[in-house]
Amino acid sequence: MTDREPLSTEPYKGVRDFYPEDWAKMNYAFDIMRTVLRRRGFEEYAASPLERAELYESKTSEEIVNEQTYSFIDRGDRKVTIRPEMTPTLARMVAAKRRELVFPVRWFSIPNVFRYERPQRGRLREHYQLNADILGIADAKADGEIIVIVSDLLRAFGAQDADFSIRINSRTLLSAAAQALGLSVDEVTAYSALLDRKNKMSGADFETERSAFRRSGTDPLELIEAGTNAEVDAELKKLEALIEAFRSHGMTNVVFDPTIVRGFLYYTGIVFEVFDTDPGNNRSLFGGGRYDNLVALFGGEPIPAVGFGMGDVTLIDFLTTHNLLPANITGAPDLFIGTPSEADIAQAQGCAELMRSRDVNTLVNVSGKSLGDQIKEAVRRKIPYFIAYGAQEAESGMVTLKILNDSREESISLDSLAAFITKDK
Repeated sequence: MTDREPLSTEPYKGVRDFYPEDWAKMNYAFDIMRTVLRRRGFEEYAASPLERAELYESKTSEEIVNEQTYSFIDRGDRKVTIRPEMTPTLARMVAAKRRELVFPVRWFSIPNVFRYERPQRGRLREHYQLNADILGIADAKADGEIIVIVSDLLRAFGAQDADFSIRINSRTLLSAAAQALGLSVDEVTAYSALLDRKNKMSGADFETERSAFRRSGTDPLELIEAGTNAEVDAELKKLEALIEAFRSHGMTNVVFDPTIVRGFLYYTGIVFEVFDTDPGNNRSLFGGGRYDNLVALFGGEPIPAVGFGMGDVTLIDFLTTHNLLPANITGAPDLFIGTPSEADIAQAQGCAELMRSRDVNTLVNVSGKSLGDQIKEAVRRKIPYFIAYGAQEAESGMVTLKILNDSREESISLDSLAAFITKDK
């Protein structure tokens, strides 16, 4: 016996354990993501969550680098960071193989990312995040394709356009307005950071800080709205043309929002965020934008790039809010094959192999439980179908299929069983 206190069964604060039913919901989401992206010609990639810390120190936001990264010194005296986002890793990988890759590159990944944040609704210290990016196209065609993909993804989960809005802005537009007012590069960065914090501040605090960026009574946002500067107005017209192109294709939920800037320092052009329109979850879900200079940090000429990241936590909140998660996601097998006696187990295993070859995920009883207890086990496991299989069924080729969700029974041939079970898969 030991006097030690037992170890806690709780996970580390802000992270999650995924029991089979929880992981089934995640895989449901991942499957839809992969289907939508692959149909559009995207290829999946992956990388280690460990990166050199300097990968983030130059272009990720100061808040993430200084306050939110998990960083440590390894045994080789190297500073290592557990990735807080995937885009810098993507840029590094593309830069490493730029002479071998066929451009434009259309890649996606679903990595686990980590940030030391205060856990709250929609934010944890780890999450899975779909990243989809196009590299090698400099004009608005790629911007438009990425935003259409965002819309297609949410529609694939069952959402209607009225359930979400896509708010877009342009870092180029904001920079043009700031430069027209004579703001320095550092002031433009600080002003962008202020806009990014706007929803986390009181209106009075925002206006107080905003006043520091006014020149002759005007700040960049007000100059954009005024429409009195030719260069600023020209950039605004480019954005308006993109929004009009979406509307002409029926995407009326794409709107201009000059306060959208995104927190990462590497964005260079269009930026956007997707918002839930339901009052019960009226928040930003995810976003992205154009980052044309990030690959050049690794040497060589810049490679134009645009993409987005969709986190699983806010996505599941969105799907739950709009009742879009199927109720029957369990991760359980499709069929439980019960055995009248232990002598029937070998024949039942043969039946199971036939079902598995026909795309039916099958569990076979290998215990000495009674058939009644086997049925109870199938119900507890949330397995929807049950058959008993022994000498009689092997000889006749017929089985009695119990549909456990609604307590029905069907007499069916073994040859027809797989088709019956998989008809709704």
